[in-house]
Amino acid sequence: MTRIRFGYCLPIFANPSAGLFRTPNLETVDARETLELGRHAEDLGFDSLWVADHLMLGKDEAILEGWTMLSALGGVTSRAQIGMIHQGHFFREAGLTAKMAGTLDQLTAGRFIMFYDYGQQLREHRAYHFPYPDDVDQRVAETIDGIRLIRDIWAADRPTSVTHGLSGVTDATCTPGPVQRPHPPIWFGETHPGLLAACAEFGQGWNTTPCCVDEFGRRLQLLLDACEAADRDAMEIEVSVELQVLIAPEGEARVLLNSILDKAPDPESIDPDVRAFAQGRRQDPPPSLAETTLIGTAEQVRAGLQSYVDHGARHFLLWFLDAPVRSGMELFAREVAPRFRET
Repeated sequence: MTRIRFGYCLPIFANPSAGLFRTPNLETVDARETLELGRHAEDLGFDSLWVADHLMLGKDEAILEGWTMLSALGGVTSRAQIGMIHQGHFFREAGLTAKMAGTLDQLTAGRFIMFYDYGQQLREHRAYHFPYPDDVDQRVAETIDGIRLIRDIWAADRPTSVTHGLSGVTDATCTPGPVQRPHPPIWFGETHPGLLAACAEFGQGWNTTPCCVDEFGRRLQLLLDACEAADRDAMEIEVSVELQVLIAPEGEARVLLNSILDKAPDPESIDPDVRAFAQGRRQDPPPSLAETTLIGTAEQVRAGLQSYVDHGARHFLLWFLDAPVRSGMELFAREVAPRFRET
Protein backbone atom coordinates (compact mmCIF):
# COMPACT_ATOMS: atom_id res chain seq x y z
CA MET A 1 0.00 0.00 0.00
CA THR A 2 1.22 3.50 -0.85
CA ARG A 3 2.62 5.31 2.18
CA ILE A 4 0.69 8.42 3.18
CA ARG A 5 2.96 11.43 3.62
CA PHE A 6 2.50 14.62 5.62
CA GLY A 7 3.95 18.04 4.93
CA TYR A 8 4.23 20.96 7.34
CA CYS A 9 3.56 24.45 5.97
CA LEU A 10 5.67 27.09 7.69
CA PRO A 11 3.89 30.25 8.91
CA ILE A 12 5.93 32.87 7.04
CA PHE A 13 3.22 35.54 7.17
CA ALA A 14 1.05 36.83 9.99
CA ASN A 15 -2.67 36.83 9.33
CA PRO A 16 -4.92 37.38 12.35
CA SER A 17 -8.24 37.81 10.59
CA ALA A 18 -11.86 36.77 10.65
CA GLY A 19 -11.29 34.56 7.61
CA LEU A 20 -9.15 31.98 9.44
CA PHE A 21 -6.82 31.82 6.46
CA ARG A 22 -3.71 29.68 7.00
CA THR A 23 -2.01 31.58 9.87
CA PRO A 24 -4.77 33.28 11.90
CA ASN A 25 -2.99 32.76 15.23
CA LEU A 26 0.24 34.43 14.13
CA GLU A 27 0.28 38.13 14.98
CA THR A 28 3.87 39.03 14.06
CA VAL A 29 6.33 37.53 11.58
CA ASP A 30 9.47 36.19 13.23
CA ALA A 31 11.93 34.66 10.77
CA ARG A 32 13.99 32.79 13.36
CA GLU A 33 10.93 31.37 15.10
CA THR A 34 9.52 30.25 11.77
CA LEU A 35 12.77 28.53 10.83
CA GLU A 36 12.81 26.74 14.17
CA LEU A 37 9.25 25.53 13.58
CA GLY A 38 10.42 23.94 10.34
CA ARG A 39 13.33 22.22 12.06
CA HIS A 40 10.98 21.00 14.81
CA ALA A 41 8.53 19.66 12.22
CA GLU A 42 11.29 17.53 10.72
CA ASP A 43 12.21 16.25 14.18
CA LEU A 44 8.57 15.28 14.68
CA GLY A 45 8.65 13.17 11.51
CA PHE A 46 6.94 15.34 8.93
CA ASP A 47 7.93 14.17 5.45
CA SER A 48 8.05 17.54 3.71
CA LEU A 49 8.34 21.23 4.60
CA TRP A 50 6.72 24.02 2.60
CA VAL A 51 6.68 27.79 2.33
CA ALA A 52 4.30 30.05 0.44
CA ASP A 53 5.56 32.07 -2.53
CA HIS A 54 4.24 35.60 -2.22
CA LEU A 55 5.82 39.02 -1.94
CA MET A 56 2.84 40.70 -0.26
CA LEU A 57 0.39 38.85 1.96
CA GLY A 58 -1.26 38.96 5.35
CA LYS A 59 -1.00 41.54 8.10
CA ASP A 60 0.73 44.71 6.84
CA GLU A 61 1.50 42.75 3.62
CA ALA A 62 4.48 41.34 5.55
CA ILE A 63 5.73 37.97 4.35
CA LEU A 64 9.17 36.39 4.25
CA GLU A 65 10.53 35.80 0.75
CA GLY A 66 9.95 32.16 -0.12
CA TRP A 67 13.15 31.14 -1.89
CA THR A 68 15.38 32.74 0.75
CA MET A 69 13.40 31.02 3.50
CA LEU A 70 13.57 27.71 1.68
CA SER A 71 17.35 27.95 1.33
CA ALA A 72 17.77 28.65 5.04
CA LEU A 73 15.38 25.81 5.85
CA GLY A 74 17.45 23.43 3.78
CA GLY A 75 20.46 24.34 5.89
CA VAL A 76 18.87 23.50 9.26
CA THR A 77 17.22 20.24 8.17
CA SER A 78 18.61 16.99 6.81
CA ARG A 79 15.81 14.59 5.92
CA ALA A 80 12.50 16.18 4.89
CA GLN A 81 11.81 17.26 1.33
CA ILE A 82 11.38 21.01 0.87
CA GLY A 83 9.43 23.09 -1.60
CA MET A 84 7.45 26.26 -2.30
CA ILE A 85 3.71 25.99 -2.71
CA HIS A 86 2.70 27.35 -6.14
CA GLN A 87 6.12 28.82 -6.89
CA GLY A 88 5.40 31.85 -9.04
CA HIS A 89 6.86 31.72 -12.55
CA PHE A 90 6.84 35.49 -13.05
CA PHE A 91 8.76 36.26 -9.85
CA ARG A 92 12.02 34.78 -11.16
CA GLU A 93 13.41 34.40 -14.66
CA ALA A 94 13.18 30.72 -15.59
CA GLY A 95 16.84 30.24 -16.51
CA LEU A 96 17.97 31.67 -13.19
CA THR A 97 15.38 29.55 -11.37
CA ALA A 98 16.95 26.45 -12.94
CA LYS A 99 20.34 27.45 -11.56
CA MET A 100 18.94 28.30 -8.13
CA ALA A 101 17.10 24.99 -7.94
CA GLY A 102 20.17 23.04 -9.00
CA THR A 103 22.22 24.66 -6.25
CA LEU A 104 19.53 24.11 -3.61
CA ASP A 105 19.17 20.47 -4.59
CA GLN A 106 22.94 20.10 -4.21
CA LEU A 107 22.94 21.78 -0.80
CA THR A 108 20.12 19.58 0.46
CA ALA A 109 21.43 16.31 -1.00
CA GLY A 110 18.47 15.95 -3.32
CA ARG A 111 15.48 17.05 -1.22
CA PHE A 112 13.99 19.81 -3.39
CA ILE A 113 10.51 19.64 -4.95
CA MET A 114 9.76 22.05 -7.81
CA PHE A 115 6.08 22.99 -7.41
CA TYR A 116 5.61 25.36 -10.36
CA ASP A 117 2.72 27.72 -11.03
CA TYR A 118 1.94 31.17 -12.38
CA GLY A 119 1.12 33.02 -9.13
CA GLN A 120 -2.27 34.29 -8.08
CA GLN A 121 -2.10 37.95 -7.09
CA LEU A 122 -1.99 40.68 -9.71
CA ARG A 123 -1.27 43.40 -7.16
CA GLU A 124 2.06 42.01 -5.98
CA HIS A 125 3.30 41.50 -9.53
CA ARG A 126 2.33 45.05 -10.37
CA ALA A 127 3.90 46.40 -7.18
CA TYR A 128 7.24 44.78 -8.02
CA HIS A 129 7.01 45.55 -11.75
CA PHE A 130 6.89 41.90 -12.75
CA PRO A 131 4.97 40.88 -15.89
CA TYR A 132 1.59 39.26 -15.32
CA PRO A 133 -0.54 38.82 -18.45
CA ASP A 134 -4.21 39.66 -18.01
CA ASP A 135 -5.28 36.49 -19.80
CA VAL A 136 -4.98 33.38 -17.63
CA ASP A 137 -4.39 31.14 -20.63
CA GLN A 138 -1.38 33.24 -21.56
CA ARG A 139 -0.10 33.10 -17.99
CA VAL A 140 -0.38 29.34 -18.03
CA ALA A 141 1.31 29.04 -21.44
CA GLU A 142 4.26 31.18 -20.31
CA THR A 143 4.52 29.19 -17.10
CA ILE A 144 4.70 25.91 -18.99
CA ASP A 145 7.31 27.43 -21.32
CA GLY A 146 9.29 28.35 -18.22
CA ILE A 147 9.28 24.88 -16.69
CA ARG A 148 10.15 23.32 -20.05
CA LEU A 149 13.17 25.61 -20.24
CA ILE A 150 14.14 24.64 -16.69
CA ARG A 151 13.97 20.95 -17.59
CA ASP A 152 16.11 21.50 -20.67
CA ILE A 153 18.77 23.37 -18.70
CA TRP A 154 18.84 20.68 -16.03
CA ALA A 155 19.25 17.98 -18.66
CA ALA A 156 22.11 19.66 -20.57
CA ASP A 157 25.64 18.48 -19.85
CA ARG A 158 27.26 21.33 -21.79
CA PRO A 159 26.47 24.99 -22.57
CA THR A 160 23.03 25.10 -24.11
CA SER A 161 20.95 27.55 -26.10
CA VAL A 162 17.23 26.96 -25.98
CA THR A 163 14.02 28.99 -26.18
CA HIS A 164 10.48 28.23 -25.13
CA GLY A 165 8.14 31.13 -25.84
CA LEU A 166 9.47 34.17 -23.99
CA SER A 167 11.86 32.09 -21.87
CA GLY A 168 15.31 31.36 -23.23
CA VAL A 169 19.04 31.08 -22.59
CA THR A 170 22.12 31.29 -24.81
CA ASP A 171 25.19 29.18 -24.08
CA ALA A 172 24.04 28.74 -20.49
CA THR A 173 25.14 26.04 -18.09
CA CYS A 174 23.67 24.65 -14.91
CA THR A 175 26.75 23.11 -13.34
CA PRO A 176 26.54 21.59 -10.85
CA GLY A 177 23.02 20.52 -11.66
CA PRO A 178 20.46 18.92 -9.38
CA VAL A 179 21.40 15.80 -7.43
CA GLN A 180 18.08 14.15 -8.27
CA ARG A 181 17.96 12.46 -11.64
CA PRO A 182 16.63 13.00 -14.16
CA HIS A 183 15.57 16.09 -12.17
CA PRO A 184 13.80 17.14 -8.96
CA PRO A 185 10.12 16.18 -8.83
CA ILE A 186 7.97 18.66 -10.75
CA TRP A 187 4.54 19.37 -9.30
CA PHE A 188 1.62 21.29 -10.74
CA GLY A 189 -1.51 22.56 -9.05
CA GLU A 190 -5.20 23.15 -9.59
CA THR A 191 -7.37 22.52 -12.61
CA HIS A 192 -6.51 24.77 -15.54
CA PRO A 193 -6.55 22.48 -18.61
CA GLY A 194 -3.07 23.58 -19.65
CA LEU A 195 -1.55 22.79 -16.26
CA LEU A 196 -3.38 19.46 -16.09
CA ALA A 197 -2.09 18.54 -19.54
CA ALA A 198 1.47 19.46 -18.56
CA CYS A 199 1.19 17.45 -15.36
CA ALA A 200 -0.09 14.45 -17.30
CA GLU A 201 2.74 14.83 -19.80
CA PHE A 202 5.75 15.20 -17.50
CA GLY A 203 4.72 15.96 -13.89
CA GLN A 204 5.54 13.89 -10.83
CA GLY A 205 3.07 15.54 -8.46
CA TRP A 206 -0.24 17.41 -8.36
CA ASN A 207 -1.76 19.50 -5.59
CA THR A 208 -4.97 21.32 -4.89
CA THR A 209 -5.81 24.04 -2.38
CA PRO A 210 -8.11 23.28 0.57
CA CYS A 211 -11.53 22.01 -0.41
CA CYS A 212 -14.15 19.53 0.76
CA VAL A 213 -13.80 15.85 -0.08
CA ASP A 214 -16.37 15.89 -2.88
CA GLU A 215 -14.71 18.86 -4.56
CA PHE A 216 -11.32 17.21 -4.15
CA GLY A 217 -12.68 14.16 -5.94
CA ARG A 218 -14.03 16.33 -8.75
CA ARG A 219 -10.71 18.11 -9.23
CA LEU A 220 -8.75 14.87 -9.11
CA GLN A 221 -10.99 13.38 -11.78
CA LEU A 222 -9.93 16.21 -14.10
CA LEU A 223 -6.32 15.15 -13.61
CA LEU A 224 -7.22 11.52 -14.23
CA ASP A 225 -8.97 12.52 -17.44
CA ALA A 226 -5.88 14.46 -18.55
CA CYS A 227 -3.70 11.42 -17.83
CA GLU A 228 -6.00 9.21 -19.86
CA ALA A 229 -5.84 11.65 -22.78
CA ALA A 230 -2.03 11.65 -22.57
CA ASP A 231 -1.83 7.86 -22.16
CA ARG A 232 -0.07 8.40 -18.81
CA ASP A 233 -0.38 6.12 -15.81
CA ALA A 234 -1.95 8.40 -13.19
CA MET A 235 -0.42 6.27 -10.42
CA GLU A 236 2.95 7.75 -11.36
CA ILE A 237 1.77 11.16 -10.10
CA GLU A 238 1.81 11.92 -6.38
CA VAL A 239 -1.59 13.39 -5.51
CA SER A 240 -1.62 15.95 -2.70
CA VAL A 241 -4.01 18.36 -1.06
CA GLU A 242 -3.52 21.38 1.19
CA LEU A 243 -5.64 21.43 4.31
CA GLN A 244 -5.92 23.52 7.44
CA VAL A 245 -5.85 21.72 10.79
CA LEU A 246 -6.98 22.72 14.25
CA ILE A 247 -6.37 19.73 16.50
CA ALA A 248 -6.61 19.61 20.28
CA PRO A 249 -7.60 17.25 23.10
CA GLU A 250 -11.28 16.59 23.76
CA GLY A 251 -13.18 19.77 24.51
CA GLU A 252 -10.29 22.14 23.74
CA ALA A 253 -10.58 22.75 20.00
CA ARG A 254 -13.53 25.13 20.37
CA VAL A 255 -11.77 27.06 23.12
CA LEU A 256 -8.70 27.37 20.93
CA LEU A 257 -10.80 28.45 17.96
CA ASN A 258 -12.50 31.10 20.04
CA SER A 259 -9.16 32.51 21.19
CA ILE A 260 -7.93 32.65 17.58
CA LEU A 261 -11.08 34.49 16.52
CA ASP A 262 -10.50 36.99 19.31
CA LYS A 263 -7.24 38.00 17.60
CA ALA A 264 -9.08 39.19 14.48
CA PRO A 265 -8.84 42.99 14.16
CA ASP A 266 -12.24 43.04 12.44
CA PRO A 267 -14.51 41.00 14.75
CA GLU A 268 -17.62 42.27 12.98
CA SER A 269 -16.49 40.27 9.93
CA ILE A 270 -16.45 36.93 11.73
CA ASP A 271 -18.95 34.45 10.33
CA PRO A 272 -21.65 34.24 13.05
CA ASP A 273 -21.91 30.49 12.48
CA VAL A 274 -18.19 30.06 13.07
CA ARG A 275 -18.39 32.03 16.28
CA ALA A 276 -21.44 30.03 17.35
CA PHE A 277 -19.53 26.80 16.78
CA ALA A 278 -16.54 28.10 18.71
CA GLN A 279 -18.75 29.06 21.63
CA GLY A 280 -20.59 25.74 21.66
CA ARG A 281 -23.89 27.15 20.42
CA ARG A 282 -23.66 25.12 17.23
CA GLN A 283 -22.99 21.38 17.02
CA ASP A 284 -21.00 21.12 13.79
CA PRO A 285 -18.57 23.54 12.11
CA PRO A 286 -20.26 25.51 9.31
CA PRO A 287 -19.32 24.81 5.69
CA SER A 288 -17.21 27.99 5.53
CA LEU A 289 -14.85 26.31 8.01
CA ALA A 290 -15.40 22.59 7.46
CA GLU A 291 -14.66 22.71 3.72
CA THR A 292 -11.08 23.86 4.30
CA THR A 293 -10.24 22.78 7.84
CA LEU A 294 -10.05 19.56 9.84
CA ILE A 295 -11.02 20.52 13.37
CA GLY A 296 -11.39 18.52 16.56
CA THR A 297 -9.69 15.71 18.41
CA ALA A 298 -7.01 13.44 17.00
CA GLU A 299 -9.67 10.85 16.25
CA GLN A 300 -11.83 13.37 14.38
CA VAL A 301 -8.87 14.65 12.37
CA ARG A 302 -7.86 11.08 11.52
CA ALA A 303 -11.35 10.37 10.23
CA GLY A 304 -11.31 13.51 8.11
CA LEU A 305 -7.96 12.66 6.59
CA GLN A 306 -9.08 9.11 5.85
CA SER A 307 -11.91 10.41 3.70
CA TYR A 308 -9.37 12.21 1.49
CA VAL A 309 -7.16 9.13 1.38
CA ASP A 310 -10.16 7.09 0.28
CA HIS A 311 -10.61 9.56 -2.59
CA GLY A 312 -6.99 9.29 -3.71
CA ALA A 313 -4.88 11.74 -1.65
CA ARG A 314 -1.40 10.50 -0.79
CA HIS A 315 0.39 13.61 0.47
CA PHE A 316 -1.08 16.30 2.75
CA LEU A 317 0.32 19.83 2.99
CA LEU A 318 -0.92 21.00 6.38
CA TRP A 319 -1.37 24.46 7.84
CA PHE A 320 -1.78 24.29 11.62
CA LEU A 321 -4.07 27.14 12.60
CA ASP A 322 -2.59 27.38 16.10
CA ALA A 323 0.94 28.13 14.82
CA PRO A 324 3.31 29.35 16.12
CA VAL A 325 2.08 27.35 19.11
CA ARG A 326 3.47 23.83 18.74
CA SER A 327 0.86 21.79 20.55
CA GLY A 328 -1.19 21.10 17.41
CA MET A 329 1.68 19.88 15.26
CA GLU A 330 2.99 17.77 18.13
CA LEU A 331 -0.38 16.17 18.83
CA PHE A 332 -0.80 15.42 15.14
CA ALA A 333 2.66 13.85 14.89
CA ARG A 334 2.05 11.77 18.00
CA GLU A 335 -1.52 10.55 17.52
CA VAL A 336 -2.53 11.01 13.88
CA ALA A 337 0.37 10.49 11.47
CA PRO A 338 1.48 7.12 12.90
CA ARG A 339 -1.94 5.57 12.23
CA PHE A 340 -1.53 6.17 8.51
CA ARG A 341 2.05 4.91 8.47
CA GLU A 342 1.05 1.63 10.09
CA THR A 343 -0.67 0.66 6.83
